[in-house]
Amino acid sequence: MKKTVLLVLVVLILVSCTSVKTHNEQITKLHPVVDLHEDIDKVYNQLKRHHPKLYQYTPKEVLDFKFDSLKEAIKTPINSREFYKKLAPVVSQVKQGHISLGSANKWYTKKERKQLLKRKFEFYALDFEYLQNKLWVKSTRGKDSTVVGCEVVKIEDDLVSDLIDVYKTRFSSDGYNTTLHNRYVGRRFSSFYYKDKGYVDSLRVTFKNEDSLFIKTLRRIEKKKKSKKKDSTKIVKPVKLTSAEKKANRIAAKKKRKFNRMHGFIKKYKTYTRNFRFVEEAEDVAYMKLRGFTNGNYKRFYKESFAKLDSAKTKYLILDLRDNGGGRIAEIDYLYSHLTNKQYKFIEDSEVNSRIPFLKFLMSNTTPNSIKVLSGLASPVIVVQNLIRTRKQEGKLYYRFRQTRLRGPRPLHFTGDIYVLINGNSFSASSLISTHLKATKRATFVGEETGGAYNGTVAGIYKLYELPNTKLKIRMGMMQIEAPQKQSPDGYGVMPDIEISSSIIDRNLKKDPEFDWVIKDIERKR
Repeated sequence: MKKTVLLVLVVLILVSCTSVKTHNEQITKLHPVVDLHEDIDKVYNQLKRHHPKLYQYTPKEVLDFKFDSLKEAIKTPINSREFYKKLAPVVSQVKQGHISLGSANKWYTKKERKQLLKRKFEFYALDFEYLQNKLWVKSTRGKDSTVVGCEVVKIEDDLVSDLIDVYKTRFSSDGYNTTLHNRYVGRRFSSFYYKDKGYVDSLRVTFKNEDSLFIKTLRRIEKKKKSKKKDSTKIVKPVKLTSAEKKANRIAAKKKRKFNRMHGFIKKYKTYTRNFRFVEEAEDVAYMKLRGFTNGNYKRFYKESFAKLDSAKTKYLILDLRDNGGGRIAEIDYLYSHLTNKQYKFIEDSEVNSRIPFLKFLMSNTTPNSIKVLSGLASPVIVVQNLIRTRKQEGKLYYRFRQTRLRGPRPLHFTGDIYVLINGNSFSASSLISTHLKATKRATFVGEETGGAYNGTVAGIYKLYELPNTKLKIRMGMMQIEAPQKQSPDGYGVMPDIEISSSIIDRNLKKDPEFDWVIKDIERKR
């Protein structure tokens, strides 16, 4: 028995090493032109099969021309990374923000991954922001804070302004919006640079502080190990806790875990997805910062928060959706039920391209075989559920979510004035709830146009498809998610009532002009 187990483990290790080697050879070799053309056709065919609003912003004849022109332009073999650089700008012409194309990155063996985890890259500790057509260091999770507030001018021999112009062509917002491009390219700059250049051990970066330039070389450095040596001069006897103290510690730890789940603790940044506080001691003004709708026990958070608002008889609520990339429909529906005072229908039935969208999603070529087997076993249930929820109307298929039902506000819904802070990174679900609040004139919007479209977006569930030759992966939404309300012209986000954009001076002085405007407006109302 032991020999059998050992043999299985050896086989698995050999298969894993072979697959890593095969993948790395595949993405670095020069692909024949015919294979590159095949992958272009595969991408376009996948979009046609699964994306229900493919030609919403770009007409079919224009998109056909873009893909055909790309094929004509590729006349010599290239590797997967270079192919990504050519294909991504064409895919972005669909102008649907939930479509993304990934670059082909190197795979690592278990041993290599273990070694990589022992080191950290100083460049990745920097958080960037693109303001006033320049890339700035917004903050750092490293120890060197001297670069915070500085402009990034060059990386190696590349001007950052040139890199930004290129990276903006490799992704899209919903429709004709531009605010997402500026916000997103800054927020994800490190990721775009990695897709562009691949793995590097060091980077020579030129920074600008006021009128002076300086250069820093950012490296991969060893993570500090926790010292196991004990200082013999400081012998600390272990404190023996009483039963009552042990119980108190367990209760405190449990309470902390509960708090972290409810607020959605983000370990990487040591912060929370959901935050709530009163701005003034009088509890007249409350501030709710939501960084996303993705993790944690949201129902408990909103129940407790709105109970506090009701108890304090709060008059003003500031809802901060800046840099909120979206998340669960169920969460924003639940939140909205605490903000509205009328009956509402949260979303329309979702247009889809298949009667069994969830099975199509589960059976993608990137889905692990174990999941495919389980999906196959559960397919009778999945198919029946999909067929029950899918209907055909005027030649189109629609899937019905439970959020399409008419419903009323929660008993403890907020009745005071609402201010919503938005920017270009307010995307997807945060744009959807903003559409409701804007259309019903329930809130005053401050900031800049949302990156997500007012009239909805194609999201819901996603198809992740790997191209057979270059191994690039394309991700696309499969369901049109939209509120009942619409605006004209199509292709733009939720517009602010008060347009304000922060500057780098505001950042360096730790000022928040959008928030400050709201506080002044509340004082004026008083």
